[in-house]
Amino acid sequence: MILELDCGNSFIKWRVLAAGGSLASGVADNGEELVRALADRFSRQLSVCRLVSVRADDETRLLCAALTERFNIDCQVAVPAQVLGGVHNGYEDYQRLGLDRWLAVVGAYSLEQGACLVVDLGTAITSDFVDGGGAHLGGFICPGMPLMRSQLLTHTRRIRYDNAAAQQAGDSLVPGRSTAEAVERGCRLMLRGFVNTQLELARQQCGADVAVFLTGGDAAMAAEWVPAARVVPDLVFIGLAIACPLGGES
Repeated sequence: MILELDCGNSFIKWRVLAAGGSLASGVADNGEELVRALADRFSRQLSVCRLVSVRADDETRLLCAALTERFNIDCQVAVPAQVLGGVHNGYEDYQRLGLDRWLAVVGAYSLEQGACLVVDLGTAITSDFVDGGGAHLGGFICPGMPLMRSQLLTHTRRIRYDNAAAQQAGDSLVPGRSTAEAVERGCRLMLRGFVNTQLELARQQCGADVAVFLTGGDAAMAAEWVPAARVVPDLVFIGLAIACPLGGES
């Protein structure tokens, strides 16, 4: 069985692949929690690990060492590349493009084999443009819903509400009649404006038939505004498999 990891800034996404496809998946806050979760279910069944990490090199090395010690597996770590899977990295310094973002782009292009816009809606939002020939044209980064919300809660003294109020307030986009409604709906409108602008720019940069891929925690919400978009939660893992191919895949 193959263990795949996406080690982001906030948490670690994981999934285990067997011969028939994805067997299990989950999220861990840190390496110790990850090892415990895997040990409870796959103590002797994991054969290899591949991972992408945007964390510090020392933290990534410690995680790999812990996995090797506990499960006796090798860890293959994705590294920056100028060209991968037919995509040419568009950054002036290709090593500065976030690896998770890069692999999402590679994964999307592998599915489309043509022009695409990739929008990852997580803690931060990233967008990337790829033309029909696989040239990465660059992209944009802005705060996502969690960051926008937390900044208002942190820096505005009178804005206070809990998660339940936030969830209920976000169900509509009519003008808010409470602080929670005003903040949640305002942030959602900013997010919608960003997504719609990315679509306009993608059509200008890549052509009218550009494919749109959405991934990340708020992808399903954004899909309401872009009906033709493809929501692919595991886009980074698709790119990871291209960056770190493994013999046998079982």
